[in-house]
Amino acid sequence: MTAAVTSAGRSSIGAQQQRSLAWLVVPALLFFTAFGIVPLVGVLALSFTSWDGIGEIFPAGFDNWVSVLGDPGLLHALGVTFLIMALSWLAQTPLSILLGTFVAGQQRYRAVLAVLYFLPLLLSSAAIAIAYKALLDPNFGLGAGLGLPLLVQNWLGDPTLAVGVVVFVVSWQFIPFHSLIYQSGVRQIPVSLYEAARIDGAGRIRQFFSITLPQLKYTIITSSTLIVVGSLTFFDLIFVLTAGGPSDATRALAVDMYLRGFRGNLMGPANVIAVILVLVGLVLALVLRRLGGTDQNASQLEGA
Repeated sequence: MTAAVTSAGRSSIGAQQQRSLAWLVVPALLFFTAFGIVPLVGVLALSFTSWDGIGEIFPAGFDNWVSVLGDPGLLHALGVTFLIMALSWLAQTPLSILLGTFVAGQQRYRAVLAVLYFLPLLLSSAAIAIAYKALLDPNFGLGAGLGLPLLVQNWLGDPTLAVGVVVFVVSWQFIPFHSLIYQSGVRQIPVSLYEAARIDGAGRIRQFFSITLPQLKYTIITSSTLIVVGSLTFFDLIFVLTAGGPSDATRALAVDMYLRGFRGNLMGPANVIAVILVLVGLVLALVLRRLGGTDQNASQLEGA
């Protein structure tokens, strides 16, 4: 009887604690609703209207959706977005893993290098774009100043080179952030795994591929999600560098949305593209989540 009363008391206390914790979620929920859900609903509503951004708003039904979905420019913008996304992932992920693993060591000089590697992330994208645009100028840039013909290229005037420059600058800015994520992930790997591998005669390369990479599975999923979803919102850097050119070679969805809305005064179609961006980002995030599996702790034993 006493045990039953004690169990009931513990259950009552547990229920009270859960209710208390539930109230702590309310401020965050209100904040997310006010600055996340409400604006998203507003964007969705504006996608069914005709508005030039200044005058009156008129209902337009599905006209905006029909015109945008039937526009070949949307498929081109999607293609450019996915191209930049894929190239950014291919450039950032391997280098971030290597840098994160390197700076995860205990040597003091690695801490100094970690700080230096992190500096590009502290700069604004617009400032970085302006700096690189000046450095890559074929007449007055770095190549012309140093007299290096290899660097004297029409970097931002050639469609292929322009995409490469965008991917390079994006990677240069965000590799430090992802390196920090991988550094944290490497430091959480049990040291005993490496000690056992050394006893078995495994070298550093074998340890990296047999222990470090399997243990970083969910860190890679997290970093990849940030890269993929973040690639959908690249605007300021691309706009300052190329303004979507040349010949719309770098006109990603975010740039297309801006040009339609603020250059063409077509806020309805621009909001349609904004909704498409949200849906594409949601689908990609769910796909990457599914690739990671349901057990987020499974990788703790994969390197053993």
